[in-house]
This record gives sequence, structure tokens and C-alpha cells, in this order.
Amino acid sequence: MKTVNKYKTLANANDSFTKAQYEQALRNYALVLKDFPNSKEAYNGAILAEMAMSGEASAIALFDYYEVLREENAEEADVIISEILDSIDGSIEEISKLLGEPLINKVEFENGISYPEFKMLVEQEGDFKRIFENIMFSTRVIISEKDDFLDFLSQLVDNGFEKMAMSYVESALSVYKNDPKLTEIFNNISTKGV
Repeated sequence: MKTVNKYKTLANANDSFTKAQYEQALRNYALVLKDFPNSKEAYNGAILAEMAMSGEASAIALFDYYEVLREENAEEADVIISEILDSIDGSIEEISKLLGEPLINKVEFENGISYPEFKMLVEQEGDFKRIFENIMFSTRVIISEKDDFLDFLSQLVDNGFEKMAMSYVESALSVYKNDPKLTEIFNNISTKGV
């Protein structure tokens, strides 16, 4: 007999994660898994909560990305996040399956990839969103120029990553309060309801 309301407990777990209450989130995900061991959302959430508790910075960004994907297609989101989590734990060979063979040789996993190199990949493949999704949790995009940073923010907004762009913009605005381009990007995101 099932003793847990799956959807309510998952909602509570996700809410706890959003509030940085990772231990409580993990407990709720575990409750769901006890009664619904095949729940991908609970399984992925538990892994992300555990990562966040361990201080893995990528866990929070990955959780935010997961929420965005779930709004579009929950089942597909579960598969994508499962693959990313597997690749984080897995080897370069597993990551190469996600990225595809042509890209694996172009991306430096250990040191990251410079923004100009990232842009070159996007130009060659013609799809910012796909390239960014494929490398965002396995490789750092290193941005050292302000113009590159502004271009990156604009690309994030243009390709459906408004929440992620907003977090970057808010951080940047705390340092560059009166920057007109940052303010413009902030206003652009705000009008989209993020």
C-alpha cells in the first residue's frame, strides 16, 4: 500500500531544493522513492540534492535547468537530466555519447573552453541551444571579456535560458549597477515574465 502522495511530496521536495533546504529535499525524494522506486523525478532530485549537500555548485544550475525542461516536457526532461547525471559520474567516453563524436575532439574537458572557441562550435554546428545543453555541465565556458559576457547573456535569452541569464545579470548588476547593456538585458528578461 502506498503511503505517500507522490505529487505533493515531489512538490514539497522541489520547493525545499529551491529554498536550499537540501537535506529536507533529499528526505522527501527518498519518501517518494520508497513507494515509487521507478520515479525518475524523485531519483534525479535525490541525486541533485545529495550533490548540493556535498557542495557541488553544478547541482543548483542543473536543478534550475531541470525545472525549465520539465515545464516543456516532463518525460524528456527526466531522460536528459538522467543522461547528464550519468555523464557527471561517468567517463569521457560516456560524455562523448552525449556530445557526439565530432564535438568530443574539439572540447577541452579538463580546462574548459574559451568563449571564442564556444562561439566557433556554435557557428560550425549552427545551434547555440544544442551545443550549450551538451557542454554546460561537463565543461566550463570561460569568458574573460565583457563584450563576450554580454553576447553570452543575449544568446542565453534568445535561446530560452532566461532564468539562467537572469541569475548572471543580477550578479553582474550588483557589481556594475549602472551598466546600460546589462540593464537592457535585465529589462528584456523581465518583460518575458522571468
